[in-house]
Amino acid sequence: MTTTPPAPPRMRIVRHPLKYRLLDVKQVRRITPGTVRVTFAGDALEGFCEQAPTDHVKLCFAAPGRDLPTEPVVQDDTWMDAPEEPITRDYTIRHYRREARELDIDMVLHDGGIGSDWAAAAEPGMKLGVFGPRGSEEIDLVHDWYLLGADETALPALARWLEKLPVGVRVLAFAEVAGPADEQHLPTAADATLVWLHRGAAAPGTTDHLERAVRAAELPPGMGFAWIAGEAHTLRPIRRHLRTERGLTRDQVDVDGYWKRGTANHDHHEDEHTAGRPGHDHHEDEHTPHS
Repeated sequence: MTTTPPAPPRMRIVRHPLKYRLLDVKQVRRITPGTVRVTFAGDALEGFCEQAPTDHVKLCFAAPGRDLPTEPVVQDDTWMDAPEEPITRDYTIRHYRREARELDIDMVLHDGGIGSDWAAAAEPGMKLGVFGPRGSEEIDLVHDWYLLGADETALPALARWLEKLPVGVRVLAFAEVAGPADEQHLPTAADATLVWLHRGAAAPGTTDHLERAVRAAELPPGMGFAWIAGEAHTLRPIRRHLRTERGLTRDQVDVDGYWKRGTANHDHHEDEHTAGRPGHDHHEDEHTPHS
């Protein structure tokens, strides 16, 4: 008798109440030469929701010449159009400490870009708007193995994946950074192999390091799940490889373009799915000219 393998679990969206919070900068740390970790705090974090590895918020920045950001207009749990829209960029939540009401956001530094410029000048006592998260992309962590990959912009999500995966589950992870100084300690209880890929002097988003690593990976037997995030153009051949050459189903693959070279405010939902308001779900493009 032939036994049909179980179908992989599907990703589900868990919605959270849409809320804007004006928070204080409590601490600023340079955790690598190119990454700043900003800790936000305040009573406004009461009721903050986060639960999935890729949960992200929109940081709301003040317009030039202003001290405080424009607050988004929310009506009936919907972000409404307004005469003046806030200046926002998406950032993955790195840590949230509920009892302490502290939120950590890792911000990549580069030449230009409103998020990078703000992070480079950030210091305790400053204020910034935090909007969301709007929802969480959840999946039951019952797979036999996980294949993970990220560049700098997706390192916070990769770190959260490693922290949330079950004890002892097999994980093969790849992370592309400029060099050894940009590596981070990413703890996990999983049986994980983490390989750092160094691109050297090459510009971010111009290499095929992640693709070559994924193609060469020896995947364990059983039902697996692959999550890869980074520059959109470099991820397209990876998505094709996983679906057509590795034979993974749509429910086993989540490949997410967090940014696109030469594009400000790239909509990282456009390649796979659409969620939220069109044109308003973006990760900070940390490596190309940005508004």
